[in-house]
Amino acid sequence: MPKVKTNSSAKKRFSVTGTGKLKRKQAFKNHILTKKSKKRKEKLAGFVEVHPSDAGRVKFMLNLGKGKA
Repeated sequence: MPKVKTNSSAKKRFSVTGTGKLKRKQAFKNHILTKKSKKRKEKLAGFVEVHPSDAGRVKFMLNLGKGKA
């Protein structure tokens, strides 16, 4: 049986915490930043947890246990 490949784009975008939760970068912080307030940009910084409804798909792409396609 061939090896199952990890999705390359997913491994660049998601990481697993020590407790097994998935984290991702917050969106809307890449460009067109002049019209966004400082407070809004600060809130978009850092990482957030992947929503439980999406976690299964992300786990499937990263080959982490029981994920769904």
